[in-house]
Amino acid sequence: MAAPILSFENLGINQGSDWLFKGLDIQVGQRDRLALIGRNGAGKTTLLKLLAGSIEADQGIRSIAPGKHIVMLEQDPDVSAFATLHDFALSGDRSPEPHEVEAIADQLGVDLSREAKTASGGERRRAAICRALASEPDLLLLDEPTNHLDISAIDWLESWLNRYNGAFVVISHDRAFLTKLTKQTLWLDRGNIRRAEIGFGGFDAWMEQIYAEETRAAEKLDAKLKIEAHWLERGVTARRKRNQGRLSKLYEMREQRAAMVGPQGIAKLAMASDGSKTKSVITTSHATKNFGERTIIKDFSIRIQRGDRIGIVGGNGAGKTTLLKLLTGEMEPDSGTVTLSKTLDMIFIDQQRSLMAPEKRVREVLAEGGDWIDVRGVRKHVHGYLKEFLFDPSLAEAKVGTLSGGERSRLLLAREFARESNLLVLDEPTNDLDLETMDLLQEVIADYDGTVLIVSHDRDFLDKTVTLTLGLDGTGEIDIVVGGYQDWVKQRKARMAPKAFKKAEASRTPDAPPPPVKAVKLSYKDQRDYELLPRRIEEIEAAIARDEALLADPELYVKHPKKFAALTKAIDLARAEKDAAEERWLELAEKAEGLG
Repeated sequence: MAAPILSFENLGINQGSDWLFKGLDIQVGQRDRLALIGRNGAGKTTLLKLLAGSIEADQGIRSIAPGKHIVMLEQDPDVSAFATLHDFALSGDRSPEPHEVEAIADQLGVDLSREAKTASGGERRRAAICRALASEPDLLLLDEPTNHLDISAIDWLESWLNRYNGAFVVISHDRAFLTKLTKQTLWLDRGNIRRAEIGFGGFDAWMEQIYAEETRAAEKLDAKLKIEAHWLERGVTARRKRNQGRLSKLYEMREQRAAMVGPQGIAKLAMASDGSKTKSVITTSHATKNFGERTIIKDFSIRIQRGDRIGIVGGNGAGKTTLLKLLTGEMEPDSGTVTLSKTLDMIFIDQQRSLMAPEKRVREVLAEGGDWIDVRGVRKHVHGYLKEFLFDPSLAEAKVGTLSGGERSRLLLAREFARESNLLVLDEPTNDLDLETMDLLQEVIADYDGTVLIVSHDRDFLDKTVTLTLGLDGTGEIDIVVGGYQDWVKQRKARMAPKAFKKAEASRTPDAPPPPVKAVKLSYKDQRDYELLPRRIEEIEAAIARDEALLADPELYVKHPKKFAALTKAIDLARAEKDAAEERWLELAEKAEGLG
């Protein structure tokens, strides 16, 4: 067995009067793809910094294999010491080649000539990715790498990491990202570290197995442990049942909404009658918005009903923010109309988390310093309300500035969801949230009585939350699709196929005599792949769905570990084959479209 790239023996770090964790043994192998999982405040970022060597441990021995290069991508890279992002991207203990940095920057769409002090969080993050990937690391330590990235940039990063020959450890709230890329899991839980040779796709089943074992053990111990066991059972097993119920409700809502949607590809909803359950909240009619000569929104019509959950997706610069401002009345269209209900009471939670003052105490943020808070008309004690949002009640006296980024985001959600409202607008709500808090947020959105508008790059979150997706591709056209992100992707592929086919047919039967040049057409192999790949992609998707259904059985890992491992490997291989098949078919579709 090859020696590990990095190991840490008896690792411990003390924070204040107590140990954050102590006695941890960690090894990272040559080709490990590790998901680092844990609740907000468990110490995931601290552990990653210890592995990187950027902070010192209070105990333990850190060892690195000779000649190995370790690079960490931080959540919020510090660029203050540099004039431009280009200067920052070329810095480091092993400076990357300029042409490598510039090639990655071009693919990520970031202007490295931008002044560092005026760069946005997203631009800083992209520059940090350029520096990290171009420096030829043997081990990448990635802290929330998808934050501030649009979907196309996330796809690019996934593709790069799939081809990467080194190892990585990643903290991420993006379930789709983790499921697609990771092969092993490190779980930081209550000061202990556990490792499993399964990717994130098998994490929930593994976690339930561990908690079930602890529950059985706790039954033999004292009352305090029995109480903890009850919390574990309620917080994990019951959550799975709630998730299943929430998703069933979401699918029902999508079916109801599908009855109101016109033909595929037409960005218009049928105008339903304004009954008590379908009252219009926002109506747009032929709305258009231009910036200079560029059309951002073109001839857009929709009627958003009470209870709709709307996801807005698209690349950076596609017009998501413009569309959100039009729908919320912050911006007027150049032509057409946008009409908002007169009774709208909106809550807007932005990705800057601008409402959180670090000097305030948690009690002040939630209850203006008191003991009680009105939660949508129901009076609750601040300690009990904190527990609903996964906080220790003792944090009521803590200052906001002492909380982690994820805890501050969770506190903001607790504060805003307490208010009476009928329109909730969430701009990148999943940034800095741990996976348990994201589950909680999905539950809160599912139980919310009003309408929700969500701008997000988190594909899994959208698939599990929204009833309608508004997809922007930068041309001004907006797709309206029943369902989540994956439903939008499928519709775009389906719409592209007949278009490419018709153009290819037209090139074989022209109205005018062809010019006296050699005809250009697909080769026999290309034509065969073009015709057969769509069916093969459907077969792969069906196989993945079947295997994932089997993998969801919490008893599988315990009773049939070999089958569990085989299914996990089969799903990974199927996803890789599906990605390759889709990429090949799209290349052939573009080639066929360009013929003639």
